[in-house]
Amino acid sequence: MQARVKWVENAAFIGETGSSHAVVIDGPPDIGGRNLGARPMELMLLSVGSCSAVDMVHILKKARQPVSDCSVEVDGRRADTEPKVFTDIHLKFIIKGKGMNENQVKRAVELSADKYCSASIMLKRGGVNVTHSYELIETP
Repeated sequence: MQARVKWVENAAFIGETGSSHAVVIDGPPDIGGRNLGARPMELMLLSVGSCSAVDMVHILKKARQPVSDCSVEVDGRRADTEPKVFTDIHLKFIIKGKGMNENQVKRAVELSADKYCSASIMLKRGGVNVTHSYELIETP
């Protein structure tokens, strides 16, 4: 797996993945950023959230659950001093479907958290307190 980050100007960069997808990255105005893109640490939250969401949908579909929507609200807390690493990250899954089995949803969260989500597990091993919750919404 590879990626490339290319400086554009000031604190703006273009990130390109090995699969040829690009993302704009920019720093805050106090270091010369112009708010052109996501901050690097925001991308880390998106990374852990998307890694877990992919797992959730895959696990629920494999369990033949009628999932119709999945979103993840990711809340990260950082240390007050440099380096301002994440100390706590909470992922709240919002799962929608008609006739979903709550035990299957709970199991999918546990599997993602403990076995499959590389990003979440890597952060936990690095000392970040990563927690998970879910809300199951029955759809008509």
